[in-house]
Amino acid sequence: MTAPRIFGIAGWKNSGKTGLAVRLVTELTRRGYRVSTIKHAHHDFDIDKVGADSFRHREAGAHEVTIVSGTRYAIMHELRGGPEPSFEEILSRLAPCDLVLIEGYKREPIPKIEARRLDAKTASR
Repeated sequence: MTAPRIFGIAGWKNSGKTGLAVRLVTELTRRGYRVSTIKHAHHDFDIDKVGADSFRHREAGAHEVTIVSGTRYAIMHELRGGPEPSFEEILSRLAPCDLVLIEGYKREPIPKIEARRLDAKTASR
């Protein structure tokens, strides 16, 4: 498989980036494309629930915790004070696909569009 095309969505907070990304993924997958997404968060986030076994593994100090079922799997990697991985490093971890849709990483030299909403806050970007 050839390298995927990469396309980004940038914009102010509450400008509709996620809604646009969801609509694009829905339409592109309907057309038969295999689409992966990357979302960059500018804040601390957690996808694990307090008290869950995987949460307890991370809290105990595990470097990576993988949760696997017959439906999906997720790998959580704790940086533990290390540097945030580069954009290229994250791209290299994705499975082969036709398109990678990026939300955030607005400074990366990739083709992108800016989502805009007139009533969106303009205080943070």
